[in-house]
Amino acid sequence: MKLDGNQTAETGGTIHDLTELRDTLRAFVAARNWRMYHTPKNLAMALIVEAAELVEHFQWDTPEESLATTGDKAAAVRDEVADVLVYLVELADVLDIDLLAAARDKIAKNAIKYPAPP
Repeated sequence: MKLDGNQTAETGGTIHDLTELRDTLRAFVAARNWRMYHTPKNLAMALIVEAAELVEHFQWDTPEESLATTGDKAAAVRDEVADVLVYLVELADVLDIDLLAAARDKIAKNAIKYPAPP
């Protein structure tokens, strides 16, 4: 099956936003009967493991080297970023957190805590 950049191999469906990603992940988990394992504790631990795997790709890079990631390393970084996103979306789903609303609220809090210089 030939897929465009927005299709999943399993469903052939498109993913354009966080809601569609969440729904695709729900179906993926349900098809494997994994819901019982998707507790906040387990998802948070899986998220941090994937974040650590992402860090490994940059561990000994200079700042300049980390900005110039290409080829196989760039592909591996992309996969790890995707893993982090997937677990974050799943964790937010289990905890009934609207990620966009939470991010918007956090940006507003940070704007007060760290005002831009005049």
